[in-house]
Amino acid sequence: MKYLFVYCLGIVLLIGGCEDKKKAPETNHQIKNTTVPKTEEPDKKVEKTKDTLEFPKITNENVVSFLTEYGKKNKESKVLISSRFGDIEIELFNDTPLHRANFIYLVKQGYFNETFFHRVVPEFIIQAGNSDLASTQKKRAKLGKSYLLPAEIISGRVHEYGTVSGAKNYRENPDNRTAPYEFFIFLGPKSSTTHLNGKYTIFGKVTKGMDVVEKISQVRADDGDWPLNNIYISAKVL
Repeated sequence: MKYLFVYCLGIVLLIGGCEDKKKAPETNHQIKNTTVPKTEEPDKKVEKTKDTLEFPKITNENVVSFLTEYGKKNKESKVLISSRFGDIEIELFNDTPLHRANFIYLVKQGYFNETFFHRVVPEFIIQAGNSDLASTQKKRAKLGKSYLLPAEIISGRVHEYGTVSGAKNYRENPDNRTAPYEFFIFLGPKSSTTHLNGKYTIFGKVTKGMDVVEKISQVRADDGDWPLNNIYISAKVL
């Protein structure tokens, strides 16, 4: 009986230690496209609607033509991001048309649903659009895994409280092209923007819900700025 009790106790401790606490890479206040390991999860059947119709995969070769045409037919510029902390309303800028069209496209395709606010840095930024779920990588593979958006950096536009910008890949990216699936909301003082202005495309601003952004920025995170408890999001066009 003694050995049986020890064996059962070991099983309980093993299960209790399996809580998911994935770490994001060290970033040192840079904003970059993040890569996380894949985890297995059950496939989910999604009923297709008019907003989740089949489109060709986006590539670096067709990204401009595809998003230009998509933007002409989908002129929306307001999006609602929801989380357990509350709602954030975002207005997208029309003078960054490729980024606006891309964001609307991803929202309508359901990409952001069940992704996370996966990086939080108090008094700097919160970043969203990634997760450690296998479903996120499957969505990217379906929509276009490796395309980048041409920079749409507007002269004189700087990062301010509540601006929304695209993350980017660093390597072999002298043109500051944007990684299409991740975005960040800026919180920090203007003194924190020296390495951001002119290098990241600002394509929107928060019009309502900065109190929610502040709450999210204050959650406990690991050494890689990944929240200890996942902050799921969903998104819809307003």
